Amino acid sequence: MQSLYLDHHTWLQSLLRKRLGNRDDAADLAHDTFVRVLRSDTPVEDIREPQRYLATVARGLVADFFRRRSLEQAYLDYLAVLPEDMAPSPEEQAIMQQTLINVDRMLGSLPPKVREAFVLAQFEELTYPEIAQRLGISLRSVSNYLTRAMEHCCLVLED
Repeated sequence: MQSLYLDHHTWLQSLLRKRLGNRDDAADLAHDTFVRVLRSDTPVEDIREPQRYLATVARGLVADFFRRRSLEQAYLDYLAVLPEDMAPSPEEQAIMQQTLINVDRMLGSLPPKVREAFVLAQFEELTYPEIAQRLGISLRSVSNYLTRAMEHCCLVLED
């Protein structure tokens, strides 16, 4: 792992800096990429194309980063329109932001349609027929997707 890091860290950080436009975020995501590789089931010695492998792992982390940033911005936009007397305290805001990030991370490993069905049901409070219509799927698929999402969430929470 040490040689992988030494041989490719500078390259990866430069690649991420170009994508993110920020040296600090690039450094964080480069670090996270190597942590992810270290924790993966793939032995480092089996990685035949290290730059391609690292770029793939980093690409997923960049997508997570932008999704999380978008989620945080949506929450901040919501807070901005609240009357001052209804706005949560800074501590409550921080807790809510962390909760949103955790939920996003938990749902991130689900297939897109399963995740979307879950979000529509839980956060937009759509009915099964409304979800089916919005996603262009059957009611049975909605039921299967929501069951799968709930099972996934329960399993993640047990860990």
